[in-house]
Amino acid sequence: MNAKAIVSSPMKSSYDVVIVGGAMFGSSVAWFLANNPDFNGSVLVVERDTTYENSSTAHTNSCMRQQFSREINVRVSQFAAEFVKNFHEYMGSDPRVPHLSIQSYGYMYLADNQAFADVLAESQKVQAACGAGTKILSPEDIARDYPFYKVDDIVAASHNLVDEGYFDGNTVFDWWKRSAREKGVEYLANEVVAMTRNGAGNKVESVTLKSGEVISCGTVVNASGPRAVLTSRMAGIELPVEPRKRYTFIFDAAKPLDRDLPLTIDPTGVHMRTDGTYYLAGCPPNEDPAVDYDDFEQDHTLWEEKVWPIIANRIPQFEAIKLINSWAGHYAFNTFDQNAILGPHTEVENFLFVNGFSGHGFQQSPAMGRGTAELITYGQYRELDLSPFNYERIAKGEKYIEKAVI
Repeated sequence: MNAKAIVSSPMKSSYDVVIVGGAMFGSSVAWFLANNPDFNGSVLVVERDTTYENSSTAHTNSCMRQQFSREINVRVSQFAAEFVKNFHEYMGSDPRVPHLSIQSYGYMYLADNQAFADVLAESQKVQAACGAGTKILSPEDIARDYPFYKVDDIVAASHNLVDEGYFDGNTVFDWWKRSAREKGVEYLANEVVAMTRNGAGNKVESVTLKSGEVISCGTVVNASGPRAVLTSRMAGIELPVEPRKRYTFIFDAAKPLDRDLPLTIDPTGVHMRTDGTYYLAGCPPNEDPAVDYDDFEQDHTLWEEKVWPIIANRIPQFEAIKLINSWAGHYAFNTFDQNAILGPHTEVENFLFVNGFSGHGFQQSPAMGRGTAELITYGQYRELDLSPFNYERIAKGEKYIEKAVI
C-alpha cells in the first residue's frame, strides 16, 4: 500500500475531475472512477479535514435496509448489499482486503395506527416486486418471533431478515480511499474556497484552494456532505441541503435479550438495535432546526427524558440499562424532499451533485458513487437509472417523495 502522507499542495495545475470532499461519497466516486477501465482521466480529491473527525462518515451507524417506498431506493440498497457481501472480490481479491458480511437482523417498522400500517403494506409490495424479503407482521407474529416487545398498541409491523441490518461501512470507506490513491487518485489536505465560471457561465473552469493555487478542472463533484451548499454557492448555485443533528446512544442492559434486536423504529421516531454486546439507540432532537456546521454539542436531557423512557416502554427488559457512550452527528438533510440529489446542475453543466442523503448515505454510497462515475465517463447512468435523483427535479420544483425516512 502507498503509505506516503496526504499532501496539501497539488501535483498539477489541471485535473479532469475535482471532487470537493473526501469522505464516504467523495471516496466512492473516486474509487469507481479509478476502477473503470473506460476512464483514463486525472482525479483530485480535496478534503478540508483528513481526520474526518466531524464528518457524517465518522458518525454513521452503518445500517442497511431495503425497506423503502420507491423502487429505485430499494435497488440502490440491493446493490449495496451485493457490494458489501462481495467486497473482497470487488477490491480485486487483494489479500489485504477483508471479507465483509451483513448482520441481517433486519429493520422492524412498528405501526400504531392503520394509516401507517397501510403505508407499510403498500411499500412491502414495492419491495417484494424487487425481490426483497420484507414481510408484514401482525402483533401476534411479532410476539411469537420477538417476545420481548410490548405490542399492545401496535397494529402491524414490517420486517426483513435478508440483507438488512448492520455492515462495516468504515472498512469500505477506508479501502475505497486507500485503493483510489494506489490507482492514481490524488488526495489533498486542503480546502476549495472559490470557483470561477467561464464567460458563458455554463461551466466551472477552475477552483481556488485555501493555499492559493488555482486548479483548472473538467468536472467538479460536490461531495461535501452537510456543507454541500457552501460548496455549491462558490459556483453560484443554491442547494436545499443543511446540517441537522442526530443523536446516538450506546447502552448496556442488565438483562440482555435472548436474541438479536432488529433495528426497531418505534412509532415515536426513536430507533434501537443490537450493537455487538451492547445496544444502540438514536433519535432526532425534539426540535429539528438547521445547526451550525461545527455544532456537535449533545443534548443530555434527550436520553433521560425521551430515549430511555421510550425504549423501556417498548421493551420492558430495558428498564434496567446503563448508558455507555453517546455522540451527536450531522445528517446532510435535503429540505426539499429528503432524497439524494445527483447529476449535473441544469445551467452549470459540469457541476455534479452527490448530496442530500438525509441519513441514507452509507448504504447508498456504492450505487451513487458508481452512477456518478458512469455519468462522468459515459455521460449517462448505465447499471441503474438514477435520473429520478437528478438535480433537475429541484429546478422544476418536482418532489420525489420517499415515505420511509427515519
